[in-house]
Amino acid sequence: MAWRLRLVPEKTNIDFFRIQWATFGLSIAAMVLSLVLIFTMGLNLGIDFRGGTTIRTESTTAVDVGTYREALSAEDFGDVSISEVSDPSFRDDQHVAMIRISARDGQEAVTPEDIAALEAALKAVDPAITFPAVESVGPKVSSELITSALMAVFAGAAGILVYVWFRFEWQFAVGTVAALVHDVLVTVGIFALFQIKFDLTIVAALLTILGYSVNDTVVIFDRLRENLAKYKQMPLREMMNLTANETLSRTIMTASTTLISLVALLVFGGDVIRGFVFAMLLGVILGTYSTLYMAKNIVLMLGVDRGDKPKTSSDKNEFANVDA
Repeated sequence: MAWRLRLVPEKTNIDFFRIQWATFGLSIAAMVLSLVLIFTMGLNLGIDFRGGTTIRTESTTAVDVGTYREALSAEDFGDVSISEVSDPSFRDDQHVAMIRISARDGQEAVTPEDIAALEAALKAVDPAITFPAVESVGPKVSSELITSALMAVFAGAAGILVYVWFRFEWQFAVGTVAALVHDVLVTVGIFALFQIKFDLTIVAALLTILGYSVNDTVVIFDRLRENLAKYKQMPLREMMNLTANETLSRTIMTASTTLISLVALLVFGGDVIRGFVFAMLLGVILGTYSTLYMAKNIVLMLGVDRGDKPKTSSDKNEFANVDA
């Protein structure tokens, strides 16, 4: 018999609803606090949402992001993002970087004087550097990006609501979307609390969080639906505990392997993707928590129609062979 890794015992009997009102209350409080933080402290919007200028640099010497950043920090340009660009079509002596600088507070755009000062600061550390392209993003484009980002998140949540509603029942859909709103809202609230830069990469992370969280929730709900047909007389609370315990191994294994890769990226990935990875890290932790303590709590409170459901055989269930 092949050896198989198990992070939890094969049979568990954890009462996930023992403190259901405390966990549910904690989730609601976290969402309310996140809203307060967002509206009082605001988000530290990046160049994508505030407007700014993107400058492409080229040089025959290798790009040293640390040296570039140190040279620009002396000029107090504010929010500056520097990333090295790689492409197979580049020559061996062609080294390219993208520098994004946001407009100063009270200004609608980066002034020509600021751009000239930036170029002079970089030429001081690399005389061979050139600036083949300078592009600006104005306030109007930034506001359109904010609107598009919000619409993307809402559209993703709405699509998930419709999918789960048709796939299961409306109670499951409400619980799932409530858990997704919890994950996204608390993540954004933490970004507001610590004033971490919020740009389009964070929006991409939020959309990824929606997909990750709903995946775990759907697997558990599918097992719950199977148990509803299998244990017709079992109280709903006990059945939901049974379902959570049956899928606990799968939940912990998925979350653990994802967290390992995210922590490695957070430590070694560099500044360019650190915000994205941090948002994903929060999303995985919150998504695992909300599946157990938000989505299932709401389904339990709303109840489920347990009429004459046809008994389903495990071989017809797409998640029946999941190792839980």
